[in-house]
Amino acid sequence: MNSSDKDFEKRARALYQEAAHRVDPVTAGRLRAARRTALEAATNQASPHHRARVLVPVGALAAMALAALMIWQPTPGPHDASSQQAAVTSAPVASEQDAEVLPPGTDKADPGLYQNLDFYSWLAANQGGSSSQPKN
Repeated sequence: MNSSDKDFEKRARALYQEAAHRVDPVTAGRLRAARRTALEAATNQASPHHRARVLVPVGALAAMALAALMIWQPTPGPHDASSQQAAVTSAPVASEQDAEVLPPGTDKADPGLYQNLDFYSWLAANQGGSSSQPKN
């Protein structure tokens, strides 16, 4: 800023101060009300922007945490299979009721086969009844 700009600023500031002292109370009240309204509008407009500024980093952190959890899952190694086999052999012997529910060799079979056991029970019951009926 050069000296003419500084002089202009001083004169403008002095005129503003003088005019502010000469404002009647009714006009000053209206100016204060207008200022409050403008500040409230500015605050309300900045609020969604502020929320967006906060939600974007929070969402990014949540996505990174989810990706890290998906990537950083322990993979079963060769020692895990042997420990699972040891756990199976050390498990108590299943009761006769458990043996009736699942057929032998369930540890090697597809688990999807056991999702609809009620249907297979119904099918076996209905096939047994229909095979005893004479065919025409």
